[in-house]
Amino acid sequence: MDVSDLKGLFAEVGKRMTSATEHVRHELSGVRTGRASVTILDSVHVEAYGSRLPLNQLAGLSVPEPSLIVAQPFDPTTLGAIEKAIRSADLGLNPASDGKVIRIPIPSLTEERRKELSRHVHKLAEEGRNQVRLVRRDANDRLKKLLKDHAISEDDEKKGLDEVQKLTDSFVKQIDELQKKKDHELLGH
Repeated sequence: MDVSDLKGLFAEVGKRMTSATEHVRHELSGVRTGRASVTILDSVHVEAYGSRLPLNQLAGLSVPEPSLIVAQPFDPTTLGAIEKAIRSADLGLNPASDGKVIRIPIPSLTEERRKELSRHVHKLAEEGRNQVRLVRRDANDRLKKLLKDHAISEDDEKKGLDEVQKLTDSFVKQIDELQKKKDHELLGH
């Protein structure tokens, strides 16, 4: 085995850790902070045209003011199904239709709900950190096996383990920052 194979291993580790971090970023974007954001509706799927479609494929979404989202159905016949899907998505939202558009007021969060969401944010971040650590463990096991099979030297293994740890630290730090930013949005400190 040569250095380019190790580079390939590091590239794969970086890719998998990036994927875990992006997953956390996406999950956190769906956590409501009391400010309207169309991303909180990402999980809403609507029964329409004989299948379940993401809301953003059936309606234009906009945020005309900080505490309101407006859904403008592309096809007016889907209005009822969209409203029903939002209501049943367990997001604590109460949409109202005027026959043309659906207005979705975003209620302000109670202190208790903010703390509950903060715990959820911490859980999502911890899952992301665990995912990154699993990638580290896989990479370290592969490096140890390469050493055992005499495919790399002890020096290469040590350098490899150090490199994997640096990647791990970097991605864990990114997830920590995402968690901190979301906590600040939720709790203001």
